Amino acid sequence: MTSAQLPGDPPGGRRAVAVWGLGVAVYFVAITYRTSLGVAGIDAAERFHINASALSTFSILQVLVYAGMQIPVGLMVDRLGTRKVLMLGVVLFTLGQFGFALSHSYPMALVSRALLGCGDAMTFISVLRLGSRWFPARRGPMIAQVAALFGMAGNLVSTLVIARALHSAGWTTTFAGSALGGVAILVLVLLFLKDHPKGYEPAPASHMGADYVRRQIADAWREPGTRLGMWVHFTTQFPAMVFLLLWGMPFLVEAEGLSRATAGQLLTLIVLSNMAVGLVYGQVIARHHAARAPLALGTVGATALLWGAVLLWPSAHAPMWLLIVLCVVLGACGPASMIGFDFARPANPPERTGTASGIVNMGGFTASMTTLLAVGVLLDLTGENFRIAFASVFVLQALGLAQILRLRGRAHRRERERVVASRVEAVHVPA
Repeated sequence: MTSAQLPGDPPGGRRAVAVWGLGVAVYFVAITYRTSLGVAGIDAAERFHINASALSTFSILQVLVYAGMQIPVGLMVDRLGTRKVLMLGVVLFTLGQFGFALSHSYPMALVSRALLGCGDAMTFISVLRLGSRWFPARRGPMIAQVAALFGMAGNLVSTLVIARALHSAGWTTTFAGSALGGVAILVLVLLFLKDHPKGYEPAPASHMGADYVRRQIADAWREPGTRLGMWVHFTTQFPAMVFLLLWGMPFLVEAEGLSRATAGQLLTLIVLSNMAVGLVYGQVIARHHAARAPLALGTVGATALLWGAVLLWPSAHAPMWLLIVLCVVLGACGPASMIGFDFARPANPPERTGTASGIVNMGGFTASMTTLLAVGVLLDLTGENFRIAFASVFVLQALGLAQILRLRGRAHRRERERVVASRVEAVHVPA
C-alpha cells in the first residue's frame, strides 16, 4: 500500500498538473516526430532510393544518438534543471524535423534524424524530473505512466494524421507542417514552465566538474535498483519500439499482405493498447510495489509467445485475429518498460534521479537500436524474409531476462534496507 505524504513532499494540485502537463506536451511533440518515420518508411525508401539496411540506418542513428545522450542528459537535468534542458530539446528536435522535411539527399536526411534524436533525448527524463518536483513521491509510478500515456498519443498523430497527409500533401509539406508544433510548444515553455513550486527549491549541490560527473554516474550505477531498472527497460520496450519506429508497416504490408490502411489501423491499436495498459499498470504499481517484477516478466513472456506464434504460423500469412492479439500485447511493452524507472527511483536520492533515469532509459533504446540494425541486415541477407529477421528479437529478450533474474533479489533487499533506514530517520521525538 502507498504511504502518507512525507515531510518536504511537493503538494501537487492544479498548478502542478498545469506545469507538468506542459512538460508532457513537449514529450508528446517529440514522440510525434520520433515515430513519423514509422509511417513514412516506404516513402523514404522511394524518396532517397535506398534499401532495407540504409532505411534502418535512419532509425538506428536516431536511437543511437538518443541512447548515447541519456546519461549526459540526466547529468544536465540534475545540474541545470528541467526548464533549460527542455528548451534546448525543443529547439533541436524542431530543427531536425524541419531539416527532414527539406532533405533531398540521404546524408542530409541522416543528419536531420540525428538532430531530432538529440532533442528527443532531452524530453522524457526532464518530464520525469518535473513530476518528482511537483507531485508527492507516492504519485511517482502513476505520474510516470500517465506521462508515457500522453506521450504515446503522439503515435496517433503519426498513424492517423501524418500517414494520411503524406499521400495528400506530400513529403515536404507534411513534415514541415508538423514541425510548426515544435515552434508553438517552445513559446509555451519559455512563458510558463517552472522547475519546481515556490518554496520547494532543491538543496544546492556542489558541482565539481569531472569529479561530480564520475561520482553521479558511479553512485547511480552502484545501486542494484538502477541496473535492474535498466535491464527491465531493455527487455520490455524494444519489441514495440522496433515495430512502431520502422519495421511494423513494412512487415504488415509486405510480409502479411495487408493494405497500408489496415496496417495503419493495427499500429494505431498498439498505441491505444499502450494507453489503456499504462493506466492499469500505473494504478497497480502505485498500490502494490511487489507487482513490479511480475508485471514486467509477464509482459516479456506474453510478447515472446505472441511474437513466436506469428512468426511460426504454418501458412504464408498469420490470421488477422492473431495479428490483433499481437498488437494488443505489444501495447503493453511501453508501460512495462516504465517499471524500470520504478526500480531506480527509490534506489537513488532526489539529486541523482536524473542520472539514474538516464541510465535506465538507455537500456530500451540500446536494445531497439541493436534490433533495428539486426532486422535490416537480416532482411537484406535473406531476401527480405521477415520471419528470420524478426527472430532476432528473441536473442535480446533472453539476454535481458537473464539479467533481470540475476539482479532482482539483490535490488529488492537493497530497497528494503533503504525503506527501513528512511523510516527510522523520519521518526520525530518532540523536545
